[in-house]
Amino acid sequence: MSRNIVIGIDVGGSTTKIVGFDRGPDGSTLIDPLFVRATDPLTSAYGAFGKFLVDNDLALSDISKVMATGVGSSYLTKPLYDLPFEHIEEFRANGLGGLYLSGLDRAIITSCGTGTALVYAQKDKAPVYLGGTGVGGGTLMGLSKKLLGMDNIKHIEELAASGSLNKVDLKINDISKQDLIPGFSDTMTASNFGNISDIATQSDIALGLINMIFETIGMISIFAARTYNIKDVVLTGNLSSVAQAESLFGTLNRMFDMNFTIPENSQFGTVIGAALAGCEQ
Repeated sequence: MSRNIVIGIDVGGSTTKIVGFDRGPDGSTLIDPLFVRATDPLTSAYGAFGKFLVDNDLALSDISKVMATGVGSSYLTKPLYDLPFEHIEEFRANGLGGLYLSGLDRAIITSCGTGTALVYAQKDKAPVYLGGTGVGGGTLMGLSKKLLGMDNIKHIEELAASGSLNKVDLKINDISKQDLIPGFSDTMTASNFGNISDIATQSDIALGLINMIFETIGMISIFAARTYNIKDVVLTGNLSSVAQAESLFGTLNRMFDMNFTIPENSQFGTVIGAALAGCEQ
């Protein structure tokens, strides 16, 4: 007997994420997401779709709908294999996916991809796009390529593991005797890369880059949260899975009394939201 599965597919330039919800009489069950890389969006999308079917022992007849999102989804101009097909706005998918993964009813959802996009999401209401910043994973890759000679984020993450910010960033207590935020002057950044040392190692620079990007993302998220008088910020997207994220955003939590959350499967937030939109129909 055929199953009733809604597929979400998030098509990037060379990476595609895919997930499914198996809709049964007792509700919808998430099928583990996956991603594939290819040289162009169409190859990536069709490759991800095929791999997902094979890995989960699914037939085309099991798929009731395909929901596509992402910048590369515009290349999908006709349904995949003649299945029911629909495009879903990426910001709506961000909101739905972030709330689902976090279990929250209301939050700022910060999607940390190549750049960074923010939405205000509330259960049973349309997400509100708040804007964002061009600072994100693309920034980390580009600067690291020039400064460190590498652009693989996993390698940058591993290099940063042994780094120290003391030879990179200027801290508040480097320039002031006053404890501006009690207990935090030794960790609060006055200027990213404002204290770069001649003996800073590549590991120090790698950590400094990650810290600069996460602090930028963190601060714009805090400003957005204050606009809506909430403390919850859910981080999704590929950059949210970088090992240093938990520690660096944990510092912002303590410093600004926030609740930055990095849920399980955070890197798949948008594609999960796309599939959820199909389940609502």
